Amino acid sequence: MDKRKQARIAIAAAALLLLGSQFLLRRERADATHANVEPAAARMQRAADGSLRIGTLVFRPCELAAPRTGATTAAYCAPFAVAENPAAPAGRRIDLKLALVASEAAAPEIDPVVLLAGGPGQAATQVWAQTAGAFAPLLARRNVILLDQRGTGGSNALTCKQEDDSDAAAFDLGRVREHTRTCLQTVSSHADPRWYTTTLALDDLEAVRQALGGPRLNLVGVSYGTRVAQQYAKRHPAAVRSIILDSAVPNDNALGADFAVNLDASLKAQFKLCTQDPRCHAAFGDPWANLQQLRTALRDKPVQASYRDPDSNAPTTHAFSADSLASLVRMYAYQPEMSALLPLGIARAQTGDYASLAAQAQMLGMDMSSLAETAMPLSVLCSEDSDRLAVNPADADTVLGTSLVEAFKAQCEIWPHGTRPDDFNAPLRGDLPVLLLAGEFDPVTPPRYAEAIARELPHARVLLACGQGHSLLGRGCFPKLAARFVDTLDAAGLDASCVDNFAPIPAFIDYNGAAP
Repeated sequence: MDKRKQARIAIAAAALLLLGSQFLLRRERADATHANVEPAAARMQRAADGSLRIGTLVFRPCELAAPRTGATTAAYCAPFAVAENPAAPAGRRIDLKLALVASEAAAPEIDPVVLLAGGPGQAATQVWAQTAGAFAPLLARRNVILLDQRGTGGSNALTCKQEDDSDAAAFDLGRVREHTRTCLQTVSSHADPRWYTTTLALDDLEAVRQALGGPRLNLVGVSYGTRVAQQYAKRHPAAVRSIILDSAVPNDNALGADFAVNLDASLKAQFKLCTQDPRCHAAFGDPWANLQQLRTALRDKPVQASYRDPDSNAPTTHAFSADSLASLVRMYAYQPEMSALLPLGIARAQTGDYASLAAQAQMLGMDMSSLAETAMPLSVLCSEDSDRLAVNPADADTVLGTSLVEAFKAQCEIWPHGTRPDDFNAPLRGDLPVLLLAGEFDPVTPPRYAEAIARELPHARVLLACGQGHSLLGRGCFPKLAARFVDTLDAAGLDASCVDNFAPIPAFIDYNGAAP
């Protein structure tokens, strides 16, 4: 893959308490009293035809599929249409994909859980098949609402075909602009990109809440979804019962600004564990130094890597460059199981054996292909972040360099901009109970982000998972802790001692695994 493709994958991926427990308990008792007078429409009603009615919405059985996999999950879906431009209700209307995963309880609590997916660009109904296990304890008492954010999944997706990269041209901002213009022409046939921002997505969620009978929501935001959760809570505080922020990003953070420095810090910290382990150090020396040497060599001379195709096992050859390496290590740094493979792959490549890294890069490209095709992130980035992004010359020597920010800026010269509220970058404040999950080695939303958010919230608590990366809710004891928190609203009193069991995953010494 050439640099343009790596940039698009990274952009798509990018692109993700201690006081007042008595107050919280009193409020929970007040909630219970309030629940007794909720309108009957807010209660779920089961019909003879198998449908579910909540408020004015009728949900019928459906299957939620994950793109490019055979995974499906049973759910209930309801039609839901909104004005594309809320200021022009008589104009174009768009259908949003709305689904409900029913609780196993005979009479679920009236306050549902809402999954706010990451990206920007992921669709809640499409990621559900992979994340359902993390929500199992929450489903014991509550329904889960899945709403594909406008511009994603089944909600008038802003999708553009990937370029044909067979010629593997060098990174060229002119080509980036050309592709952006073509993409804009494609999506303009059915959408105005100005109306696909975070702020307008909040209006959609509030409209769904009102149609459900006005219940208070338990928001679970992951990565970019944590921005959505915080913005919704700022605008509709009375509509929110609790918030879980997994791999959180502060409101004042410009998406993309810190990608380069955060990745370097994460890789250095992870690779340092190898240098401190005698067997790993004996096998690889200093993996960080090895990465720098390999990156320099590939900058000077990209290689044609020979390897077995991960799908067909057929012999194949593909170009592998410094940009291929940067994209691979960035995305592998998200998960400790994958980053544990990097010292070995880098060391093999230094001897001329690129088979492992090239095959992993191809698998990464296939896994990220659906995100790489979505243009919805541009509506978010160009409206909410691009004016605060600047190319930092100091980033030139990082693994990612400055190319991502340069690409963002070039694309946003062309992509239509929506508006950003004046208080958009102000922090979330208030008395809401908030639980934040942070991974020690997260390469994109490091723990300092969660700590910054929590400082503004007197009833927030950060749980730090040692040795972990990005997106934590499905790991270890976090699913049970999340359910307990939503039940009690008492983050401070939560027994989270099980989080101490998390630990770094040792680097692979060979393809049989780490040292015993």
